[in-house]
Amino acid sequence: MLDRLQLTTIPAEYDELRSKARRIAAQVQHDHPDDVRARSWLSFDAAFSRKLGAAGLLGLTLPPAYGGAGQDAFARFVVVEELLAVGAPVAAHWIADRQSAPLILHYGTEAQRQAHLPSICRGENFFCIGMSEPGSGSDLASVRTRATPDGDGWILNGTKLWTTNADHAHHMIALVRTSGEAGDRHQGLSQLIIDLKLPGITIRPIDEVTGDAHFCEVHFEDVRLGPDALVGTEGDGWKQVTAELAYERSGPERIYSSVVLLDAWIRHLAKTERLSDTALRLAGKFTADLAVLREVAIAVTGKLVAGESPVLEASLLKDLGTSLEQAIPTAIADDLGSRPDEMVDPSLVRTLFFTSQIAPSFSLRGGTREILRGIIARGLGLR
Repeated sequence: MLDRLQLTTIPAEYDELRSKARRIAAQVQHDHPDDVRARSWLSFDAAFSRKLGAAGLLGLTLPPAYGGAGQDAFARFVVVEELLAVGAPVAAHWIADRQSAPLILHYGTEAQRQAHLPSICRGENFFCIGMSEPGSGSDLASVRTRATPDGDGWILNGTKLWTTNADHAHHMIALVRTSGEAGDRHQGLSQLIIDLKLPGITIRPIDEVTGDAHFCEVHFEDVRLGPDALVGTEGDGWKQVTAELAYERSGPERIYSSVVLLDAWIRHLAKTERLSDTALRLAGKFTADLAVLREVAIAVTGKLVAGESPVLEASLLKDLGTSLEQAIPTAIADDLGSRPDEMVDPSLVRTLFFTSQIAPSFSLRGGTREILRGIIARGLGLR
């Protein structure tokens, strides 16, 4: 399947943009310890997102008419890579910038574009995604949350689960059923933009083993939505969300979740008097793996630049990338545990504890490993 991807080089014209992002990222690295930066795209910092917006580093792929920079997916790649490489707190703007804005641009009405895109580019309008539901597991097509036509608007009832930062977001784009029943699968699904301040919405954060609460349960009870809530065409929600997931499953965010821990461990190794061959080989292996997956991510980005929707390739990248992200904390814990008398910086220990606790979620968010491998198998004609 890799023959579907062509090795691509990020154009030199983005070097200046990368340098700009790197300067902001360097300040983050200076100001925050490793265990804080390890949270990166789970860390909600509205002020930092506004800073990025003021610097012109959000909405890079959106047209200037909507406050964007009118550039391609490579521009966003270099900015995201620099931010994630140091663990910058990107959660506030993350979903809006990565997928909600492109979705609204491609499928939304002109009124929806004007209402949302400029404020997303300024880092002032935060979105969350309403896909998963209780009892559905990873079976996204079994959506039961329903929007019933009411005059020229909708009445919304149901529950969304594992919705990241819903308690901080201004809006949700939700996949809901507007006709038919759950057994109809892909038929009768639509996407709606929901103002999370509307009456009838209850948001409950979910406490995690890490002590954080990034995920939420969102309950809708007779929530009244206007006709302007519908994104795209009624009943085309599955097609739209499939295209949206290509943005979620591609890019450097699928290989850098453990990189702050990896950097901290390598710095520790550099200070170790007797560096073992095992540790040296492991550091080399992870560096090589990251380099290869980065090339895959760039190739997938090249397909996005070419106007393609690389659903299959993005699924492969996410599966391979999250496997590496999960392997890093396990291997580092084993390495440090093999030398119990060695002094270890407390910041490295805290970073290891957090990353080890959160790592199981890497292969859940954005589509489980089983779902992704099903997509890959169908793409290869194996099922």
